[in-house]
Amino acid sequence: MGFLMERKLAAILAADVVAYSALMEADEAGTFDRLKAGRKELFEPEINKHHGRIFKLMGDGLLAEFGSVVDAVECAVTLQRGMAERNASVPEGKGIEVRIGINLGEVIVEGEDRYGEGANVAARLQQLAEPGGICVSGKVSKEVEKKLAFSFEPMGEQRMKNIAEPIACYRVNLQIAPPAQPDRPVSAAPNWPKRAAIAVLPFNNMSGDPEQEYFSDGITEDIITDLSKISGLHVVARNTAFIYKGKLINVQQAAQELGIRFVLEGSVRKAGSRVRVTGQLIDGKDGSHVWADRYDRELTDIFSIQDEITHAIVDQLKIKLLPEEKKALAATPTENVEAYTYYLRGRQFSHMCSKSYVLLARRMFSKAADLDPNYARAYAGIADCDSILQSWHHHADVSIDGILAMSAKALALDPNLAEAHASRGLALQFGGRHEEAIAEFEHALALDRNLYEANYFYARFFFEQGDFQKAAEFFERAVQIRSDDYRSPVLLTAVYRSLGRHVDEERSARLGLERAERELNLHPENSGPAQLGALALAHLGERDRAKDWAARTLAIDPDDLLGQYNIACVYSQLGDLDAAIDLLEKVLPHRSSEQILWFKNDSDLDPIRSHPRYQKLLESIGA
Repeated sequence: MGFLMERKLAAILAADVVAYSALMEADEAGTFDRLKAGRKELFEPEINKHHGRIFKLMGDGLLAEFGSVVDAVECAVTLQRGMAERNASVPEGKGIEVRIGINLGEVIVEGEDRYGEGANVAARLQQLAEPGGICVSGKVSKEVEKKLAFSFEPMGEQRMKNIAEPIACYRVNLQIAPPAQPDRPVSAAPNWPKRAAIAVLPFNNMSGDPEQEYFSDGITEDIITDLSKISGLHVVARNTAFIYKGKLINVQQAAQELGIRFVLEGSVRKAGSRVRVTGQLIDGKDGSHVWADRYDRELTDIFSIQDEITHAIVDQLKIKLLPEEKKALAATPTENVEAYTYYLRGRQFSHMCSKSYVLLARRMFSKAADLDPNYARAYAGIADCDSILQSWHHHADVSIDGILAMSAKALALDPNLAEAHASRGLALQFGGRHEEAIAEFEHALALDRNLYEANYFYARFFFEQGDFQKAAEFFERAVQIRSDDYRSPVLLTAVYRSLGRHVDEERSARLGLERAERELNLHPENSGPAQLGALALAHLGERDRAKDWAARTLAIDPDDLLGQYNIACVYSQLGDLDAAIDLLEKVLPHRSSEQILWFKNDSDLDPIRSHPRYQKLLESIGA
């Protein structure tokens, strides 16, 4: 007679301490005492209070079972808020942060233990959560979205180790908690924030040419930027809205997922000198159309179209604009649509990483500046490209003084342009003027916290300084801002290894590989995703694929010094030390003082540091 396993449906909560090994190494006794106190004084009482049961304790984590998924989520929120309060009373660097994952699924019952896919997914979700954050599965979000006053931000579908199908994941926004309304039934639609709240979903490219995607994305981003200038309106950030790009969307569901009332969606068709833009504002409460319009115009009218859409939303939502907001909305970066088009194209190319695309991006930005000599963003773009070419690709005809002059030109035209402050910070960094660089990066982030370049450049700055905690913070933010950014998650693998966060290292490598594969499929001629994808594969131990991608990189761009460095890191991680040093012998003679800092702090090179050839190479360049 066969043994029948008992199964049951349960909500499983997985919690784990962030950077536990590093905390124990720094203060073993203190960390142990704080962890024990947190478990006894917060976790055990709250889990019991929410009708849960801890069924497994690990040194730095636990698994708990709940009969109600609502109880599980409410408990998780209480735990994270409780941890934040406890951390506020301890010295900086001594606090304990926790990640929490929650899944609703079937588990196998064996005595007091629970295991199986239901528990495994909860553990994987915990790994995806931010420090101090909560990540839940799509099943959990669907069950509780109308029952709890928290916003669930979509993170897209994620592949998980030993789980066959991708899992839809959601981040719990602990900041959004609208006041309860006792006279309203629990199953009613969620309470909306007091301020009008809107998401601008990516406008569809209807041009029939995927290469025009940059234009429809640029229009979406500009509308988001304009609406964000209005104090009476809460606008969902670009990185969150763009999760829906390329997907069939149920607008009411998207509104609930994002915790907002209104959704703007639309399309762009660009053909020759004509453009057609459609827009529709939808009430997420009932799916009704609040406003819709279509604009068939000359391409030169694109800025007027954006302005009309913005003001239509303001009028429909009955928002009163302040005088300074009217002035800000009236200002346009350029009046020249051709310059604008070249600028957008340059932005697209600049994110594609390899030397050939950086050169192409520079040409686009330069053309934009030629067409409109007062286009501040174009000069900031040129400065970025020149910094990258000077430091990462060793172009002798580019000087730091010239780059600083270019960023100064952008700032003279627009002193509050975040892009220009980030560009100047990068040039100052490469010029060795670190304190001034920090001030510019901070200024850029104060102007626009979600500017990708500011976060990415600042993360690289901290990496070079060996401040891996700060590097992780800004790389993680860059990962969230751009869903097509494959560089940051791969660079994070070395950061996490240096911090002893090995679970995060694997998670980040998988994310970087997924994004690099997607980019390489779109642009097989670009060595950028091949370089970083090879490094992600090396971190994941996929030796044969890593070697194939490395060979592809060198075949596409055999003279790209940055590519050679990245592939040297691949070989180092794979244990092919002589092959790694062969490439470094080509790279290091062209090094800058800033790059020497990077080499010294890059854990990807740790396997070769004691090799006699590497030691001799360092001596030869005086490093």
